[in-house]
Amino acid sequence: MAGMHPQTLRQYDRLGLVQAQRTPGGGRRYSARDVALLREIQRLSQEEGVNLAGIKRIIDLENWVTELQQRVADLEQALEHAHQLLEQTRSAGFPRGREIVPLSQSAVVVWRQR
Repeated sequence: MAGMHPQTLRQYDRLGLVQAQRTPGGGRRYSARDVALLREIQRLSQEEGVNLAGIKRIIDLENWVTELQQRVADLEQALEHAHQLLEQTRSAGFPRGREIVPLSQSAVVVWRQR
């Protein structure tokens, strides 16, 4: 599907650029995502002149960015939820002069201001 020589695929697998699933007989089985990644590796190598170590670094950094973007999205969602809890608590007539600090989605700590 990727139009690559089997030896090239073995080399990419050895370097950890793409990890194919294995069949019971030991053959490699690539997902559509793997094939797209193989094509990107080929493009970077042939058109951009990036060596395999550089390609590995690019892939690792792209994966890291994706993980960080997901973490940011999760934190933004948690922050929004904390703001909603804070507003609900304030609108429920909580007495002034105290601080409200959300600890989690269901716990709130209250203490007096100094």
